[in-house]
Amino acid sequence: MSVLSMKHIKKSFDGKEVLKDINIQVNEKEVVAIIGPSGSGKSTLLRCATFLETIDDGDIAYNNESIVVSRDGQAVYPKKKELQKAMANFGLVFQNFNLFPHFSVMKNITDAPIENQKRDKEEVYKEARELMRKIGIHEKEDAYPCELSGGQQQRVAIARALALHPKILYFDEPTSALDPEITAEVLSVMKQLATEKMTMVVVTHEIDFAKAVADRIIFMDNGIIVEEGTPQEVIDNPKNERTKAFLKKLS
Repeated sequence: MSVLSMKHIKKSFDGKEVLKDINIQVNEKEVVAIIGPSGSGKSTLLRCATFLETIDDGDIAYNNESIVVSRDGQAVYPKKKELQKAMANFGLVFQNFNLFPHFSVMKNITDAPIENQKRDKEEVYKEARELMRKIGIHEKEDAYPCELSGGQQQRVAIARALALHPKILYFDEPTSALDPEITAEVLSVMKQLATEKMTMVVVTHEIDFAKAVADRIIFMDNGIIVEEGTPQEVIDNPKNERTKAFLKKLS
C-alpha cells in the first residue's frame, strides 16, 4: 500500500525552480533514502511532503487519499482542519532537533499526543517511558534539552515523532549537526526502526548508512530525480554520470 504519493511536484523560490516535476511514491514498511549535493532540492521536497512549504503545482496523497490536487496548473490545498488530519500521518525529525527548550524530555515527547491527539495521559506517559527505554534515554525523563548531548536531543526528537503513531517518519539530515561518535548512536536507533519495518524517508549524506538500511535510494540533483533504484543499483553501479561524479567526490 502507498503511504505517500507525490506527483508532478513543482516548487520555485523567487522565480528559481527548486523542484522540477518530481514524482515519488513510498510504500508501507519501505525505507527510502534521498541523497544528492547541497541545493539539489532534497530538504525542500521533504518540507513540501510535510506541508511546511506549499507547492506551486502537483498532487500529494497520503494512504491513497488526495490531500493537495493540481487544478489548472496550480496546487489547491484543503481547509486547515483537513490538512491537520493529513498531518497525523507523519512524524518529522529535523537536523537541529527543534525541541521545546522550556519542556522536560517527558513533556517534549508527550505534549502533542495529549494536547493535539487528546489521548489518555496515563497511556501516553506509559508509552513514552517505553520509547525512552527503547532508545536509551530513560534516565533523562526530567532533564531539559540544554542538559543533553546532541545525540540525546536527537533521540528525544525521534521519540517525540514516534509518540504520535505516525504511518511514515521523515528525517531531514538527522546527523548533520552531530559529531561522528554521536552520529553512530542516532544511526543505530534508525537502523533499529528500519528492522521493525517503520516506513521512513531519510534525507542523508551518510552514504554507508543509506546503503545498509534503505530499500530504495533516490539521487537528486538540480531539482530533479536523476536516478533511483536499490542501493546496489544506485550506489554500487550508478548509470548516470552525475550520480557517478557525486559518489566519487564523497569517496
